[in-house]
Amino acid sequence: MSIVVSEPVPRPGILDIAAYVPGKEHAPGVARVFKLSSNETPLGASPKALEAFRQSAGHLELYPDGQAMALREAIASVHGLNVANIMCGNGSDELLGLLCHVYLGAGDEAIITQHGFLVYKIQIMGAGATAIEVPEKDYTVDVDAILAAVTDKTKLVFIANPGNPTGTYVPVADIRRLHAGLPKNVILVLDAAYAEYVRKNDYEAGVELVSQNRNVVMCRTFSKVYGLAALRIGWMYGPAGILDALNRVRGPFNMNAPAIAAGAAAIRDQNFVGEAVEHNLLWKDKLTHAFETIGLTVTPSVTNFVLIHFPDVDGKRAPDADEFLTSRGYILRMVKGYGLPNALRMTVGSEEANRGVIEALGEFMGRK
Repeated sequence: MSIVVSEPVPRPGILDIAAYVPGKEHAPGVARVFKLSSNETPLGASPKALEAFRQSAGHLELYPDGQAMALREAIASVHGLNVANIMCGNGSDELLGLLCHVYLGAGDEAIITQHGFLVYKIQIMGAGATAIEVPEKDYTVDVDAILAAVTDKTKLVFIANPGNPTGTYVPVADIRRLHAGLPKNVILVLDAAYAEYVRKNDYEAGVELVSQNRNVVMCRTFSKVYGLAALRIGWMYGPAGILDALNRVRGPFNMNAPAIAAGAAAIRDQNFVGEAVEHNLLWKDKLTHAFETIGLTVTPSVTNFVLIHFPDVDGKRAPDADEFLTSRGYILRMVKGYGLPNALRMTVGSEEANRGVIEALGEFMGRK
């Protein structure tokens, strides 16, 4: 007896995936809105990147370079890397997805952490594998918890370092200890999207670990400090064997030409990057101090955002604060989906936006 199906059906597990929900952008009824929910830089993109974009836009009839060589060479030059070990993608999200597509299947497991980037779980489940979530300690990745979760089924371990939405980081000594405890066939994925903002002597994005091993990759992005989020540019530094496997299924023209040109110009303009980092360091500390002064708790951050925890008191919880701020045009990020229902994540914005949030939250906390 045949079974009649009335419509196409996704393979098992796909409809169990919770779709990624970006930070909100709008505040209905508010004339001016400050969007501080997506960790976008308030300084925008380098003028050199904008000019490169404009020049490239004059030749949209041409296919882009399928190897993104100009961008890879710029990355290699700035970071002192071998260009052959660099792959570029349509945002780091594409590269994370390729890793799961190539190395995971039904019956496999990949380890993520309690407050890790939601895209990891989406891509793992999309590949038909199982995401194993391990607890964090004080909003920080717990190396011992990860090692305890490794089984014969483990194929990938995802670490956001620094973490999003926590803003915390794992010192390089602990990252090395984690790698040393993993089987040689398990890939350690170091997602260093916010590495440019970190100013800690015991932090490394992952370059040395990748260079010394065949089972570590490092992912980076142009969406944060470089201000090119609209162009979706990500890159990976990895061993030849892993990149060879990924390139076999990567789309032949996965990067568009204006993105390649703008990215190459942006990464070479390190003076502009320095200005963005300095602005961030100044205001991250000011925001933290101001919020703590009015009675809020802030998780220490090394990134371009702060995680603000609210009192467990009627009228003072994170959803109440979110509603209050939105009504005044300040959009922060609710992080309930990350297991943090009573916290908001705030991107370091312009001076005007930062002062406005400080004033608004002071008013919110002082209300009867």
